[in-house]
Amino acid sequence: MIKQNQTYLNRLHVLIDALCIYLSGFVAYYTRFYLEIFGFKVYKEIFEYNRYCFPFKYYQQPLIGALLILLLLYAFFGLYTPKRYQRGSKELINLLKANLLGLGISAFIITIFQIQNFPRSLYLLFYIFNFIFGLISRYIIRKVLKVNRKKGRNIKHTVFVGFSTSAAAYIDRIKANPHWGLKVHGIFDDTVSKNFDYRGIKRIGTLSDLAEYLENTSLDEVAITLNLDEYNKLEKIVAICEKSGVHTKFVPDYYNFISTNPYTEDLDGLPVINIRNVPLTNTLNRIIKRTIDIIGAITALILFSPIMLVVAILVKKSSPGPILFAQERIGLGNKPFKMYKFRSMGVQDPKKEAKQWTTKNDARVTPVGKVIRKTSLDELPQFWNVLRGDMSLIGPRPERPLFVEKFKEEIPRYMIKHQVRPGITGWAQVNGFRGDTSIRGRIEHDLYYIENWSLGLDIKILFLTFFKGFINKNAY
Repeated sequence: MIKQNQTYLNRLHVLIDALCIYLSGFVAYYTRFYLEIFGFKVYKEIFEYNRYCFPFKYYQQPLIGALLILLLLYAFFGLYTPKRYQRGSKELINLLKANLLGLGISAFIITIFQIQNFPRSLYLLFYIFNFIFGLISRYIIRKVLKVNRKKGRNIKHTVFVGFSTSAAAYIDRIKANPHWGLKVHGIFDDTVSKNFDYRGIKRIGTLSDLAEYLENTSLDEVAITLNLDEYNKLEKIVAICEKSGVHTKFVPDYYNFISTNPYTEDLDGLPVINIRNVPLTNTLNRIIKRTIDIIGAITALILFSPIMLVVAILVKKSSPGPILFAQERIGLGNKPFKMYKFRSMGVQDPKKEAKQWTTKNDARVTPVGKVIRKTSLDELPQFWNVLRGDMSLIGPRPERPLFVEKFKEEIPRYMIKHQVRPGITGWAQVNGFRGDTSIRGRIEHDLYYIENWSLGLDIKILFLTFFKGFINKNAY
């Protein structure tokens, strides 16, 4: 039933997109030729008096061509995949990518084939309107689907095979996201008691009961969530599920140490799963990010130079000592480097300072220091670290050697953060993990960033930093 619903929804979605694309062409045409917008004149004369303004039917064929190209691009960027688990932000980025690529293709075709009477403003307006209409339509579709799923419609029916930490984690997420529309009928397991119940999900039989249950029950999917100790039964269970024809997914019980976005290699037919996927190990990705870092650091140093001069004067007058404070941190490849800040404390014994964590109402912080720490102005000299290559504009925040040694023994996967350059700001910081906050929470966000890096994610973090990243309530 779910597969059939998804087919109908995809067809409806393609139709809605086609209408949005056509409407975008219509609105762009009348905006360009009949409205005073973006500095263009209002054209009310007869068509013959305006050499660019042809009747709308003149643009019909190119519009149909653009419609077909855009629908193919939407499919290529995964905009017709099920929205049950897909994040809205990811869909927005893919929609933007498809429209930008469409704009590039249109500009290329019009230029190469020297198509006349196509002012650049016309197809630019077309893609702007198309992105806006596409965004609105997708928001409405998501809203309608969420409301319907919460009301018990378009529900996906499933059972779990085996109870493990992965099963518990899966159930927790289902309970926290009712808009996914997942109904778990129960669990088949040999290791728990007959009266077993986890958050309302009960055991409905042993593994030997699974085949008969699937034969007599209509389900949308089966989730294999076996305990690691029971993986010797996996082959038999997969065979039972595939024999019934039901869609089967496998949730590994080692999810806590494998990447959420792993990649596989084919070794002559043998699939090999790489534990960690780090996009920034790709040479092209590294070059792109480093180029942006250099341009961004130079621009920031020029733009913020007046502010930095004022802060430098205030720091110098606030207490005896140097203006800048250099502290050893651990960066890319576990290598130490000197990270620069405006000094916010009185001059201290380096041995004592290296072992202390700044706390609330710390007597070492000067009055000027409190202000520049709270507003993150003390971090501005780190643009020089970015220019030198020690740091990036965006990445996990670096720690002092003493704390690195401490955390790597206490927190699993902590050292993975050193596979990329540390940053001035990062995914953890814009999500509130700054200053004296949970180290585990910070690492989880850092790992998400490392495994899911993209240029779009960097832009998102930069955008969020401007709006909520500078003022730090946890900075003491």
